[in-house]
Amino acid sequence: MILSLRLAGAKRALLRKAFARYRNTLVIVVATALTVFITLQLLAPASAPNLALPGNASRVQALNLSWAKGDVIALVRHGERCDRSSTLCLGPEDGITVHGESVAQALGNEFLQMGLAHADIYSSLLTRSRQTADAMFTRPVEAQDWVFNCRGKMLSDVLKHKVPGRNLVLVTHSECMDELESQMHVPTETTFSYGASLFLNVEGASAQPQMLGYVETKDWNAIMPSGTLPAGHSLEASRF
Repeated sequence: MILSLRLAGAKRALLRKAFARYRNTLVIVVATALTVFITLQLLAPASAPNLALPGNASRVQALNLSWAKGDVIALVRHGERCDRSSTLCLGPEDGITVHGESVAQALGNEFLQMGLAHADIYSSLLTRSRQTADAMFTRPVEAQDWVFNCRGKMLSDVLKHKVPGRNLVLVTHSECMDELESQMHVPTETTFSYGASLFLNVEGASAQPQMLGYVETKDWNAIMPSGTLPAGHSLEASRF
């Protein structure tokens, strides 16, 4: 009887030791997995910042300083598409709406306030981009094929057309904005609405572009309080 009790006690002791070892191993495995997860999250590239958020005030300041030096590349998505809207069209069905034109005109005023004396401006050949550019800017805007046919080469084409000391403004398409982000290894999680503006900084001909962030048309007041965009404009986010 005594022997049986001793054996039972020994078994319980062994089980406790085994459980303790298992518990310690489990704690180590969980802690290691958590450390790896946190490390990967910290090392993962971040999406383009929304410049209208309060925490990005330093990026807005960097944008203004870079713009003054002519070091900025701006990609602007065209205005509201006529063929994906029930509102009045400005002209051909492959163009923008009358409402999209008014938003583009106000957006052009924002760029005018930033200063366009040292800026090169291009649009894609598509009607919706050309109409947007015409509404945004008073001077003629040259339309070029590469601003639309951008797959696999958007970043290289952008850098090729960026003149040192002059800002580059492109009236383009959401697919090309995504393409540029992808080539810069920036997650393409942002759905750019009509008229959204994506800004990069390039200091010098040989410098690598740096992502500054983006601004939606409704948010310009947050970075330029004197903004003039009309209230209630469409935020439809249909692709391309």
